[in-house]
Amino acid sequence: PTMAHSKALLVLENFIGGKFVPCSSYIDSYNPSTGDVYCRVPDSGREEVEAAVKAAKAAFPIWSSKSPLERSQILNKLADLIEHDLEAFAQAESKDQGKTIMFARTVDIPRAVHNFRFFASSILHHVTECTEMPALGCMHYTSRAPVGVAGLISPWNLPLYLLTWKIAPAIACGNTVVAKPSEMTSVTAWMMCKLLDKAGVPPGVVNVVFGTGAKAGEALVCHPDVPLISFTGSTLTAQRITEKSAPHCKRLSLELGGKNPAIIFDDADLSQCIPTTVRSSFANQGEICLCTSRIFVQRGIYNEFLKKFVAEAKKWKTGNPSDPTSDVGALISKEHLEKVRNYVKKAQAEGARVLCGEGVDPLALPPGNQKGYFMLPTVIAEVKDESCCMQEEIFGPVTCVVAFDTEEEVIERANGVKYGLAATVWSSNVGRVHRVAHRLQSGLVWTNCWLVRDLNLPFGGMKASGIGREGAKDSYEFFTEVKTITIKH
Repeated sequence: PTMAHSKALLVLENFIGGKFVPCSSYIDSYNPSTGDVYCRVPDSGREEVEAAVKAAKAAFPIWSSKSPLERSQILNKLADLIEHDLEAFAQAESKDQGKTIMFARTVDIPRAVHNFRFFASSILHHVTECTEMPALGCMHYTSRAPVGVAGLISPWNLPLYLLTWKIAPAIACGNTVVAKPSEMTSVTAWMMCKLLDKAGVPPGVVNVVFGTGAKAGEALVCHPDVPLISFTGSTLTAQRITEKSAPHCKRLSLELGGKNPAIIFDDADLSQCIPTTVRSSFANQGEICLCTSRIFVQRGIYNEFLKKFVAEAKKWKTGNPSDPTSDVGALISKEHLEKVRNYVKKAQAEGARVLCGEGVDPLALPPGNQKGYFMLPTVIAEVKDESCCMQEEIFGPVTCVVAFDTEEEVIERANGVKYGLAATVWSSNVGRVHRVAHRLQSGLVWTNCWLVRDLNLPFGGMKASGIGREGAKDSYEFFTEVKTITIKH
């Protein structure tokens, strides 16, 4: 037997009402870099969700009556505790998700810490409105109150990062939560639960129920005592959530997929553009909803761009995620790897050219990683706009590069998909940058950079990329209920 099987597997438990609770049945979770079972995750359903909602409801009166300052101090304490264990969290995230240790260490876990600190601070600075009507002897003011039990469902690509991006604002505003992380990446959420009591989070304020979307997620979405759902994941799942929650008139925040264009004009600074666009295509194995998967390059620089871009992509090292020199780790699962590979096959069948990566270059892996779910950064050229590779979210280390002639044409083509999450524009012409940014149907537009975030600002997409925005003001508005009060004096 291999090492993994000879020692006991990690067994996770649900965290309900401040206690770890065993579950009656479990599902296997794999280490994507070896293909071995890594831990066992509760296969929760209606019963477990019921217990968690009950605990969250019971904790609500006390937690919601705390002052913002008291909640802020607790959030800051939790941030300190996670930061203190940063390396252990990073190792666990890398092993569980397949991402490189470097990415987990420098992006995922620091951002999870920052999420708590950010909302611990922002919650102290919101003000409500007041207007007067002297002629009528009236004044109006608004007050905001937490909504109740928040249902939070987070995905497998940035597990702790995206879970804390929901938990932090929800509890900062005085709500209590029932969270369901992805069953494929539950370990860091479970590790965080161990720190809640020490941080001073009262029992029942944060409950975490592990399991699948079909069972645990559905039970949460259908629960009559959960008035709001914040979900990050696929557009398909979001449609189901919308249908299931409709009878209860729930408030929804949906952060969904993207098919994000990068538009590169012939006056772009390629010395900046190429390394950044390689990163925006392949960071975290391309498993970020903000990754660029359609690269439009102006014809005058198309050949030069392609040559340099492919050369740079080939430098990225795919290998054992725990090796600090690896740039690309393993994809999340065997099924997902198969799905991503199929897109490359479809592109080839349609006559597109695969310039590097999948099926073109040899993939050499260390002995322990032969059964892992690895794939090289893959660049495809000469893809038709109507191809599924240009229309559907692939969510892997695959990007398509195509040529364009005019500004007008590229805006129309960039907007010609059902998604509208993020876009990047590369040009040294300021007027053009503003013009193009205004016309792109996209919730976020980065120009001459990628993934530079200010958490104060609205984050989210248009069209099939979601409903609602997250950020200091937006999350506050989502996680609170506003009331207008009129006083006649």
